[in-house]
Amino acid sequence: MPVAVVTGGSSGIGAAVARLLTGRGWHCVLLARGPERLAAVADELGAEQEVCDVGDRGAVEQTAAAIIARHSKIDLLVNNAGIPGHAGFLDAEPERIENVARVNYLGGVWCVRAFLPALEAARPAHVVNVVSVAGTVSGAGTSGLYTASKHAQLAFSRSVSAELAPRGIRVHTVLPGFVETEGFPQRHVLPRLAHPFVIEAEDVANAVLRAVERNQREVHVPRYYRVATLAQAITPSIVARLGSRIKKPA
Repeated sequence: MPVAVVTGGSSGIGAAVARLLTGRGWHCVLLARGPERLAAVADELGAEQEVCDVGDRGAVEQTAAAIIARHSKIDLLVNNAGIPGHAGFLDAEPERIENVARVNYLGGVWCVRAFLPALEAARPAHVVNVVSVAGTVSGAGTSGLYTASKHAQLAFSRSVSAELAPRGIRVHTVLPGFVETEGFPQRHVLPRLAHPFVIEAEDVANAVLRAVERNQREVHVPRYYRVATLAQAITPSIVARLGSRIKKPA
């Protein structure tokens, strides 16, 4: 039975990914900071659980060592854990700026490094980084912290892909648009006209599995969000003006 480690596995996209993988015959190890919700999902799926803040490098290394002691081979690592910013760079407390960067960006870095021996042992193995369209489009106002952290996560995903390929590990980047989850209640903060563009966590989970099965390097969810990525590259000033009218990114 293949083994998958899913960060942020207690709710939202992480829980949806774990449910889909379990239904396809995978054994999941779920990581999250909140023990109660984590235990509920793990019990539901018959999965293993580890309370871990991926933004804490020491905690990641300790948790990974415990998991690798039980599973010497890990076939899939899904770096999904993420938190919103809810502030701009000029108004946010320094601690919040640091925490968003630690969880959204460095969390994936620490997890790849810590689980690398088990991923290499299982090769060909896979790493999926759940980023965001926000990683390709500059945000404004209260979306700034989140957007910047996702830009960094996207750059990491692209860069580490070249490092891991010779080791038999494939890296896949999934870039969702607006997704309705507990941590990101999009329909409560977005204008009503934007509601048709909000997708569900299950849509992202399906994209994660497709990326692995079809060896897709980068996947936008839905596909039409690629337009935003192209618009940012071609007309950044227009995108900036539009982004300033939206309260919060995906």
